[in-house]
Amino acid sequence: MPQHANNPGPRFDRASAIFKKHGGFLRTAQALRAGIHPETLYAMRDSGALEVVSRGVYRLADSSPLGNPDLVTVATRVPRGVICLISALAFHELTTQIPHDVHVALQRGAEEPRLDHPPIKTYRFTGEAFTEGVEIHELDGVGVRIYSPEKTLADCFKFRNKVGLDTAVEAIRFYRERRSINADDLMRYAAICRVKKVIRPYIEAIL
Repeated sequence: MPQHANNPGPRFDRASAIFKKHGGFLRTAQALRAGIHPETLYAMRDSGALEVVSRGVYRLADSSPLGNPDLVTVATRVPRGVICLISALAFHELTTQIPHDVHVALQRGAEEPRLDHPPIKTYRFTGEAFTEGVEIHELDGVGVRIYSPEKTLADCFKFRNKVGLDTAVEAIRFYRERRSINADDLMRYAAICRVKKVIRPYIEAIL
């Protein structure tokens, strides 16, 4: 019997179980690879069993409210990106700024992502400046790649012309006040980002 002729109840139940196994979130391609029939996926969407988080990203409608919807959506749509700069500062509580866009680091040469929501701002990183200092934080059941506080501070000094030197200096101050200081990591990432001379006086001032 054709798939679409089946009672939707069991199909929905099976598909819901697959979604739950993946934290309640799936992109279209992931859902199809996991064995969810396209007609089932779209029928669940049309019936309200699934909500569209962003284009091509679905979530079980009865899931708990998202605590970090923008970061989770970007992590799902741009899995190779890394949350960086102002967005990473905000996540680590190292800034008073409220980012209007999600700041995402991409490896140079990577395709520019197309998201209808949330708005994103991309930055191109190369080599160790892209690969080092990545932490994976589980937010709402999704692994989100975010640069560590120390790597983010180095990045902010590297991109001080874009984020503002005052933002970088404020972040150093919050870093000193709110967490144990790891000067070795700070200087290692500063070397990778080629801002050792710029950042050293600020680091020496907080030690």
